[in-house]
Amino acid sequence: MTRVIQRITLCSAVAVITAAVALTAPARAAAIEEPAKPAASPADKKDDDKKEAKPATDSKAPDAKPEDQKPADKKSDLDFRRDYWLAYDAIYRRQDYVSGLAMLRSLGHDDHPDVANLIGFASRKLGRTEEAKLWYEKALAADPRHSRTWQYYGMLHLERGDRAKAEEHLERIRLICGQGCEDYASLRAALNGHESY
Repeated sequence: MTRVIQRITLCSAVAVITAAVALTAPARAAAIEEPAKPAASPADKKDDDKKEAKPATDSKAPDAKPEDQKPADKKSDLDFRRDYWLAYDAIYRRQDYVSGLAMLRSLGHDDHPDVANLIGFASRKLGRTEEAKLWYEKALAADPRHSRTWQYYGMLHLERGDRAKAEEHLERIRLICGQGCEDYASLRAALNGHESY
């Protein structure tokens, strides 16, 4: 009887968590910028990516509507964001780095700084430090102001015993988001020996 109650409780908890994740997915997805368009600079801001020229009304077919083409693009963006968060969950919450890496690589947005950074993080956790270094550099090439990448890259240098390089990255983070941001505090704590990396 107790085991049945525990299973019911567990199933209920899973249902509540699933509902909560589904309801908060749009908010989490909003934190991820749309991947850079191939012809545009990857460092362009989100607002610049959203500015699109609308076709003149007289140049389109009478039955064509701008909304007819938009859902396919929107769905692709939503799929990207959903799948990114599934990989994010696999890596950070479940610490399933191998599955998370496979999910991230299947996204087809390796040039996106959040994707490249997370691939670097998972690679570092798997002990693939040279691969991690390459992914961090790829993320920073896409967005040189990506403070989370500077933090993780600093952690990599700290793991390798290069404290001076980690401190350089800490200074970059300070210039990007100040001493109060989470990325700065985390790398600072690791440099002080108060946080594992």
